[in-house]
Amino acid sequence: MTDQIKQMAARIKELREVSGVSIESFSKSLGIPVETVKSYEEGECDIPVSFLYQIANLFNVELTAILTGENPRLHTYSLVRKGRGVSVERRKAYAYQSLAYNFARKRAEVFLVTVEPKGEDAQIELNSHPGQEFNYVLSGRLRVKIGGSDLVLEAGDSLYFDSHHPHGMAALDNKPAEFLAVIL
Repeated sequence: MTDQIKQMAARIKELREVSGVSIESFSKSLGIPVETVKSYEEGECDIPVSFLYQIANLFNVELTAILTGENPRLHTYSLVRKGRGVSVERRKAYAYQSLAYNFARKRAEVFLVTVEPKGEDAQIELNSHPGQEFNYVLSGRLRVKIGGSDLVLEAGDSLYFDSHHPHGMAALDNKPAEFLAVIL
């Protein structure tokens, strides 16, 4: 795995241990098998952003602290220039850039997400996390599975949903799709 994933994994494990939480109770509170948590904490596999977001909420820390190892410092505003958001390395299918990483006490996490095409018949990986999510498609076409629905979104389309429901995305037309994701 990448160095960034290994560093995030170490931060997750340290947060859990410093808080005096056993891996068993940690996995139970997150609704994730112990083996999965162990693989995340060892940096052996990709760590979903939804999992990172759950951990930040559980331990009452900023997501930025898990992503970068530093707490956000800005209180009035945070300007992020084009292409300068904090990259979150994940699966090859998704590339995340945190667009408000340095603003303290955020009420939402904002990401620019790029979904690379995997083929029209590719299986969509589903995930869920606490809260709500807003997606606004900037470019390309996106197939979205949420709950029992299968939707196609195009540039200019938006979707607001309860992110407790399993959801996932795939780029269509063998081209990348880019969208703005706001997680509340």
